[in-house]
Amino acid sequence: MHDEDVHVTVDQIHLEAELAGDVTAIASPEVAEYSLWLGDDALILAQQLGAWLARSPELEEDMALGNIALDLLGHARSLLRYAGTADGRTEDDLAYWRDEPQFRSAWLFEQPNGDFAHTIARQLVASAYQFELYDALRASTDPTLAAVAEKALKEVDYHRDHAVQWTLRLAGGTEESRARIIRALGDVWPYIDELFRDEELLDRLEGIAVRPSTLRPAFDTVLAAVLGEAELAEPRGFIASGGGRHGRHFPTLGYILAEMQVLARQHPGATW
Repeated sequence: MHDEDVHVTVDQIHLEAELAGDVTAIASPEVAEYSLWLGDDALILAQQLGAWLARSPELEEDMALGNIALDLLGHARSLLRYAGTADGRTEDDLAYWRDEPQFRSAWLFEQPNGDFAHTIARQLVASAYQFELYDALRASTDPTLAAVAEKALKEVDYHRDHAVQWTLRLAGGTEESRARIIRALGDVWPYIDELFRDEELLDRLEGIAVRPSTLRPAFDTVLAAVLGEAELAEPRGFIASGGGRHGRHFPTLGYILAEMQVLARQHPGATW
């Protein structure tokens, strides 16, 4: 192991210790709400990807999607833990004991897994968005959010590359795989717009939060490059109304939460 590897490991240990429970900062109600936006996105996507374990088209993908899900779960835990400091709730309280209208995930993350191409198309959009988000959030004046973003960016960089490579592979494979990725991209495209809407909350978080609209140009450049390399046209169609930041969700979220929360709700207070 090289010296620089040791230093990275030590830095990560310190960051993990801080985010694992030794957080002394208390989030304001506005910062807590913003943390829920990002934490719920990551949590719901992690839950969705976990469903692919032992169901992927190849063993290596079981491991890849499982690891991506674990990364996202780590992001969610850090963000939900920080959000909970505003009112004394734990990350488990926020994950398992909120009902659907209390979640703040965007509709993209709530889209059903569908076939493998649909999952890859959703992952391409989600990871490209999250990469730009965390890259910008590293400059936040909130130390906790900046620290979460610094760690998350390195992991989301891999998530994005994984989705890009699979998009190219499916587009350049058989007629069937190409048809499926074209259809999948068309199905997820209506849910992109919501990710980049500047909500009123952001006016009170100047310097702390990232304005989603500022991320759109870089996101569009990345997606255009991927589609260009894959020789795919940008999908056209309607724009979904969205509303996840205000507790109005895609119909699938209720089913996702029912599966995610059933054990905690059937056995409250259980430990293992």
